[in-house]
Amino acid sequence: MATASKSKRRQKDAGETVVRKRILDAAFTAFMKSGYATASTLEIATRARVSKRELYALVGNKQEMLIACIRERSKRFAVPSDLPVLRDRQTLEQVLASFGTRLVREISDPTVIAMFRLAIGEAVHAPEVARALNSIGREASRAALRKVMTEAQASGLLTGRPAELAQQFAALLWRDLMVSLLLGVAERPNPREIARRARDAAAAFLQLHPLPHDNPA
Repeated sequence: MATASKSKRRQKDAGETVVRKRILDAAFTAFMKSGYATASTLEIATRARVSKRELYALVGNKQEMLIACIRERSKRFAVPSDLPVLRDRQTLEQVLASFGTRLVREISDPTVIAMFRLAIGEAVHAPEVARALNSIGREASRAALRKVMTEAQASGLLTGRPAELAQQFAALLWRDLMVSLLLGVAERPNPREIARRARDAAAAFLQLHPLPHDNPA
């Protein structure tokens, strides 16, 4: 009896997960098409093929849907759990290049760029979009970079404040790409270009931060 009950519960949870994803996809589509301020919960429920009651029960109100959309995407920015131990600068350079590749690949995705454009376009009428994107989405990538820098500092491979080091690497990584993507004057780089950009940023960053004993006397 208990096993059957658990099985039914798992099936219900799996079903709710599928419906929740459908709601979030519908919400994102509605936000992009109508604008966050204009999109209604009825429009989202209709797109998701659910009742408004089910929509509120599984996700919540419109702002909670927005936050959930951003949070789901932000999970991709986390530092991998199998991050190699930073024993030397070569490993650090490889980790920075690998993580930089992931950041540019994920953030340059057209759906993410569309979310940034939405936040900019709604800055006056719905500033909560920009606040959510900044505090959840952008903070996820910043926190992940700070973690790498903190571990590198703890291993004696870098000196300086992790937050500042993370900002410097991000600046070298992106340069003016994000602005160009937002303006639509540049195409998303292909995988090879993204990997090269990340490698160049990692190499330039480490050149800017040599170990004390690397400096000429």
